[in-house]
Amino acid sequence: MSVAPEEEPAAGGVLLLYLPVPLHQQDGTFWVEAQAINGLRLWAENFPQVIAMMPLSPDPPPAGWAPVSDHAEALARVRLEPLTMAYRPDRFLRAIPRVAPHLRRLIDEADYLSFAIGGLFGDWGSVGAMIAARQGRRFAIWTDRVESHVVLQASDRPGWKRRLRAALMERAERAVIRRAALGLFHGRETFDHYAVDCANPRIVHNIHLSAADQIGAAALADKRAEVLSGAPLRVFYAGRAAAMKGPLDWVEALSRLRAGGVEFTARWLGDGPQLAQMQDRIAAEGLADAVETPGFVVDRAAVLAGYRDAHLFLFCHKTPESPRCLLESLASGTPIIGYDGAFARDLIAGQGGGALVARDDIAALAGELARLDADRPALADLMTRAAADGAPFNDVAVFRHRSDLIKTYLSPGPAGRQPEG
Repeated sequence: MSVAPEEEPAAGGVLLLYLPVPLHQQDGTFWVEAQAINGLRLWAENFPQVIAMMPLSPDPPPAGWAPVSDHAEALARVRLEPLTMAYRPDRFLRAIPRVAPHLRRLIDEADYLSFAIGGLFGDWGSVGAMIAARQGRRFAIWTDRVESHVVLQASDRPGWKRRLRAALMERAERAVIRRAALGLFHGRETFDHYAVDCANPRIVHNIHLSAADQIGAAALADKRAEVLSGAPLRVFYAGRAAAMKGPLDWVEALSRLRAGGVEFTARWLGDGPQLAQMQDRIAAEGLADAVETPGFVVDRAAVLAGYRDAHLFLFCHKTPESPRCLLESLASGTPIIGYDGAFARDLIAGQGGGALVARDDIAALAGELARLDADRPALADLMTRAAADGAPFNDVAVFRHRSDLIKTYLSPGPAGRQPEG
């Protein structure tokens, strides 16, 4: 990963962001998802002032959200701007006349503009981007997955309404991207899909592990020694139990591994719409003694311990996306074993810290697990390679990289307008 653009970045300025992570309000303060708080802190380390627009949810804050008042010092230069949450078409259309003027005022305040996009109705990032384009302002867009593909993957048999929505979503995404002065595409998967429509596409990454969170030499040596001793495999995954993550494929691969006589334990951390179905399948396959599904884990230290303790990270991602979990696994010295995709392939192109099989080929995936169980020196070597592939990635570096790109390629302030013609 390159952490510096080709030119010297310009000095400071006010950064306006649209983040689709929902805000919640309780006891007179805003609550923000814990990792989003870390992201806002890191943006503020790179810009004198940050204005963060986020949709305001009417619901109580869920687990994993924290009051911003607890982080007042770190977020002293961050201003939160709540926007109407309007993901239904009727609510979105009613909200536009009220929200659009507010977006214009915020755009006029800012020197740099960056909008996360993805979705159709309620996508204030795309609305803000189109307003900025009409004003002749340069802006960046950011996305970490191909949202239109995710919509289709959410159903085994998408009907005409879902297919129409996905087609309209794809058209809207590309319309915004064509007007952007800078495309910040998280990972090779989204880059490959959208770069053709962008004047200045860039691969960036997103991770919330610090350099201190990366596995150290002693811990890596202990893990290598453990697998070389013949200890049962420890398989791990962290993410939502949703169709796009392939949780049922994950269980089936483990079932085949058990049928092949391989001894292992496995954990899936995360909640989601398919968790109950996944748990039923685990019971039906006779895997309850070996596979844990504790649901969402709030404690980030416990999640990080799960990555570090694992011998391998098994994933079955089915859509074009760039999930942080693969980066977090590599940074923990845990090889990534799963379905092929441009994002995963690019992450391990340097040192080869993983193994990939064709998407949906469960038999090949189970076979790769069995091969590594039988060849422990190869698995130990993959751990060393994984740590090397993950070494360049930490939260400070990836946010500085994005910030430098924004400062370099977006002309600051209302005076920095798109060229005529």
